[in-house]
Amino acid sequence: MIDRGGTCMATCIVYDEFIAGTTWAKSCICHMCGAHLNRLHSCLYCVFFGCFTKKHIHEHAKTKRHNLAIDLLYGGIYCFMCQDYIYDKDMEQIAKEEQRKAWKLQAFTPTVVSHYQCTMTGIGEKYSTWEPTKRELELLRHNPKRRKITTNCTIGLRGLINLGNTCFMNCIVQALTHTPLLRDFFLSDRHKCEMQSPSSCLVCEMSTLFQEFYSGHRSPHIPYRLLHLVWTHARHLAGYEQQDAHEFLIAALDVLHRHCKGDDNGKKANNPNHCNCIIDQIFTGGLQSDVTCQVCHGVSTTIDPFWDISLDLPGSSTPFWPLSPGSDGSVVNGESHVSGTTTLTDCLRRFTRPEHLGSSAKIKCSGCHSYQESTKQLTMKKLPIVACFHLKRFEHSAKLRRKITTYVSFPLELDMTPFMASRYSLFAVVNHQGTLESGHYTSFIRQHKDQWFKCDDAIITKASIKDVLDSEGYLLFYHKQFLEYE
Repeated sequence: MIDRGGTCMATCIVYDEFIAGTTWAKSCICHMCGAHLNRLHSCLYCVFFGCFTKKHIHEHAKTKRHNLAIDLLYGGIYCFMCQDYIYDKDMEQIAKEEQRKAWKLQAFTPTVVSHYQCTMTGIGEKYSTWEPTKRELELLRHNPKRRKITTNCTIGLRGLINLGNTCFMNCIVQALTHTPLLRDFFLSDRHKCEMQSPSSCLVCEMSTLFQEFYSGHRSPHIPYRLLHLVWTHARHLAGYEQQDAHEFLIAALDVLHRHCKGDDNGKKANNPNHCNCIIDQIFTGGLQSDVTCQVCHGVSTTIDPFWDISLDLPGSSTPFWPLSPGSDGSVVNGESHVSGTTTLTDCLRRFTRPEHLGSSAKIKCSGCHSYQESTKQLTMKKLPIVACFHLKRFEHSAKLRRKITTYVSFPLELDMTPFMASRYSLFAVVNHQGTLESGHYTSFIRQHKDQWFKCDDAIITKASIKDVLDSEGYLLFYHKQFLEYE
């Protein structure tokens, strides 16, 4: 490690190179892959630029034992021994001064630093760190006590008033407000409204809702503004009739996704595959469908985005194949396989098994140039950060309408390795009690690790892990473990 004075001097030198005309334009690319993007970092020991995202700067640090590098976008110093950024007052001041110089250079000498170069390196992004005002500093001095979050803390737990058959909405709100990355996004004030009228923005209302939940107030919140906005932007949910919680979840995610992009009426391009809004970053996965011709064995592949996975259950009119190995009472994937019990893994195996489409569903094969029988298989091309599994308990057909009450065992920790390499932790469960015509929704949410609470509109009570795992389950919310933190 070099001393702080040496680091600051090296920082100045790198910043001078960073804003230095055409030489900068030629050298400020990754020396391993030649890319401009992927969070370029510069070594503080030698002249080397490397991608942080692709870990090229990490490889350089390991090989050369050069353990300090500077982020060329925001000026932060990264220590590879600590595996974290170093926050030093002197370094941050140098970063601010050099960033201002870079902006002046961009504004007054466009021939030296082109718009393309600025955009590709990130210098064109005006970003400034938050600094407390004099008034805020005064308030901090007069209020030295800070609110400390402990394992017994109840901040974030708040009931919701039922506004007339709105339990379907309340249980989904509880699940969303306890989604770790979504919570961190809104509580760090990251939302910037793109709508012409913020009063009609559902994302702004969600931001307000997070503030209400984590304000420390214990009285139940009245979500009348949220209900009004849902009625306005998802008119099929308007009215005081009982609605489906799953349908509300999908409608809410759709409106939130559109409003993140400033699309009020759904007329703009709405392709989650090319969207980086917070909703799609957290909830969007990719589902691959392979259709194989039974004559020439040609395969047609499509990949579609998804926000949830709907799973068939035994007892429905759809045939369900025998249980997976382990149904003799053993434990597989953290699920208790009591003899004859269906598990979440069983449902996922059925979802991804090949399905013969039959003669009544022939498709036109591009190889045979004629309609042929085929098989179809779904696989998970990309798993989202939050995986939501919808157990299809409500069956609607021409002959019958009913609720399927088959018990499905689901685990606290879900290993998706049989389908795609990822591990997930359960953090919310939505349940439905009653019949198809008349029922009530409640939810279980995880506040801290192994601390669960039952949310029944305005009433919140402590729950055990057994209560959660023994519940019937309608919507299951899992979070990727490596991105989850309290």
